[in-house]
Amino acid sequence: MADGRPRGGAGRLPGQTGRLQTPRRLGPPERRGRRQRAPAGRRGRRLSRLPVGRDERAWEAFRTAPWTLPVAGYGLGALLGGVVAVAVSLPVPAPTVALAYLLAVLALTGINHADGVADLGDAAVVHGDPERRREVMGDTTTGVGGTLALGVVLAGLALAGLAFPALGVVRAAGLVVASEVAAKLAMATLVTLGRPAHEGFGAAVAGELGRADLAVPALLALPVVVLPGGVGAAALLAALATGAGLLWWSRRLGGVTGDVFGAANELARVLALHAALVAWHAGAASPLAVLDSVREVLAWTLW
Repeated sequence: MADGRPRGGAGRLPGQTGRLQTPRRLGPPERRGRRQRAPAGRRGRRLSRLPVGRDERAWEAFRTAPWTLPVAGYGLGALLGGVVAVAVSLPVPAPTVALAYLLAVLALTGINHADGVADLGDAAVVHGDPERRREVMGDTTTGVGGTLALGVVLAGLALAGLAFPALGVVRAAGLVVASEVAAKLAMATLVTLGRPAHEGFGAAVAGELGRADLAVPALLALPVVVLPGGVGAAALLAALATGAGLLWWSRRLGGVTGDVFGAANELARVLALHAALVAWHAGAASPLAVLDSVREVLAWTLW
């Protein structure tokens, strides 16, 4: 504690305010204070941890063909939906189902997008010009804004998972698929409508496409609308609203960055889940549904 800072933990120097400083290993001088950009062939892994799409051809398809995003959403949704279906079918409490879903999301998708949520949260609480906000996003430490944003997203996923047992196996799995497809539609919105803030991942995936390129991803996402109770439609609308909101907010950064792109996936997933749950709850509470419930109660009572 010779320098006035506690050992092994976060702290501030006397008179210092702002982001908490946590000890970290420093690399060579030329790498300090900078995020290292992965080679193009490795960036295609950003959608999941699955051992697919790791070569240059897959990266080029990912970068220039936004229709691959909802397709990937169906694949990831099927895997996550399978985990949820098994958990719901087992005699376990709702919190255990929610935990299984949360762990499955982290295991399949990793933390790349979660890092984007944290960086975006830090940038949101900074006062300054776009360059200053991007500088904060590139910092290797996580501040209060990032911690809060990431906590809200994780809590949102867990709280949505608590409702899965009430939906049943099929509906819960379908809702998970719809949320993943919706999340990828939000990403496609940024790819086709966004403009990059600077050279980097954002510049590699945004800026070369136009509004017309959003049509195919939107059409590929439409099949989830067939889910009963309007849950699929609610999920897609929430995703589009998320994409539009991030496009508007990204002007404070000077454009879309890789962190905005990743955060769109996480935020859209959570909002799609809860929008779909609200739609399902509204449908379950409709006058016809209530009448059916009353009829069942009366029949059981009279019997």
